[in-house]
Amino acid sequence: MDTGFPTQDAQTDFSRARRRQALSRLARRLRREPDDVSQILPFDEVVEALGRRGERRLGLQTIPLDSIVGTVDRSREFDRRFRPTSRRVRRRWQGIAEAMRRGESMPPIRVYRVGDLHFVEDGHHRVSVARQLGLEVIDAYVTEIQTEVGAGRETLPRHLPLKSHERLFFERVPLPPEARSRIELADEWRYASLAECVEAWGFRLMQARGE
Repeated sequence: MDTGFPTQDAQTDFSRARRRQALSRLARRLRREPDDVSQILPFDEVVEALGRRGERRLGLQTIPLDSIVGTVDRSREFDRRFRPTSRRVRRRWQGIAEAMRRGESMPPIRVYRVGDLHFVEDGHHRVSVARQLGLEVIDAYVTEIQTEVGAGRETLPRHLPLKSHERLFFERVPLPPEARSRIELADEWRYASLAECVEAWGFRLMQARGE
């Protein structure tokens, strides 16, 4: 329970967040889940796999905190739910938590939007504290990245090779959106096999029609 003293409560908040991260890691091991289930998504690798087409600035928006699952930063100081993974962030984390508990306003964070996902450019600690305090939304300056293929909130690091092959398939086999949505393969190499079959069929069809 809160004591009503922001400094003491901020310290407790951080300890609780670290404890939850540690218990979550232990639970995953007991359930034999893959390590990347809680791994924060790397922005550059996701965009490379999906294929970048362009970007546009959307300005200030209010976004759901649970849609923020990635980072532009290469550090691993937070997990996918933005719980701190080490004590190195304690001082800054507690300072922000104390300020928020005192009712001080926080500047909007900066994020990139890719599909249904958001990646933090600036504001990792604010996101972490907000989630620990039970908030559901946060103000953010949003830049949308347009990609060749989409990504949902269930996307994990191990899905990126599959997404990359999906993108390459649609580059080799251009299809309208309604046809694209009907093709979902679980093995990345099947995209390559399917593309080869389509190209072979197209070659035979050109020979048969003489055009």
